[in-house]
Amino acid sequence: MKKTLIVSAVVLAVGALFFYMTTAHATQECEVCMRFNEHSNCAKAVGRTVDQATEGAHTTACGPLASGMNEQIACQRTPPVRVQCRIR
Repeated sequence: MKKTLIVSAVVLAVGALFFYMTTAHATQECEVCMRFNEHSNCAKAVGRTVDQATEGAHTTACGPLASGMNEQIACQRTPPVRVQCRIR
């Protein structure tokens, strides 16, 4: 029981550190809305620049809309319906 708690605490600490390290220097937050294959999806992402945040949100928004590598590439090449960015 004690080992399980220690292992859980270490895993949570590593997860928190990873989250902090990936978002600590992110100053931009963007939301991208996509329309692909007659479906729509919006996603948010953060990054150091608007381009990084937009690219991450674009990729995330395409995830549920495309199945397979060909559709994923086609969705990535599709211009977003809406892009909205703000400083964090």
